[in-house]
Amino acid sequence: MTRRIIARRSPIHGNGVFAAAPIKKGEEIIEYKGTLMTHEEADDLYGDGGETGHTFLFTLNDDYLIDANRKGNTARWINHSCDPNCQALIEENDSGNPRKDRVLIEAIRNIKPGEELTYDYGITLDVPHTARMKKVWACRCGSPKCIGTMLKPKAR
Repeated sequence: MTRRIIARRSPIHGNGVFAAAPIKKGEEIIEYKGTLMTHEEADDLYGDGGETGHTFLFTLNDDYLIDANRKGNTARWINHSCDPNCQALIEENDSGNPRKDRVLIEAIRNIKPGEELTYDYGITLDVPHTARMKKVWACRCGSPKCIGTMLKPKAR
């Protein structure tokens, strides 16, 4: 079986994930894996996360998040883009158990071999989006549609 994706250095930032074979629109590519933890546990371990501009934490639901720093897989290297070719979908568990919800990365358009996989991180922080915070969370996607930050605009 040929590998469909491969992690390597990225022109966007650090490591990235690239298509090694064609990926069709709507195709599930990979599950975002890591250690399940509560938001409180993450705050105790990492602080509020707003200061570094770098995170492998993925909010799963109101109770839990996934920490791909611990037991994470290749999905943690998928970079943010303001004009992504993938999306992260949260699949709720059929039994309603929030511990069993999953994050799946899916192609939102056809992706050619060699293309870097990206999705919009949709980062929301409960702190003011000051110039310094926007710099900490600067986007480097290089897209003509780039808004310059990975932070989502605050709701008015």
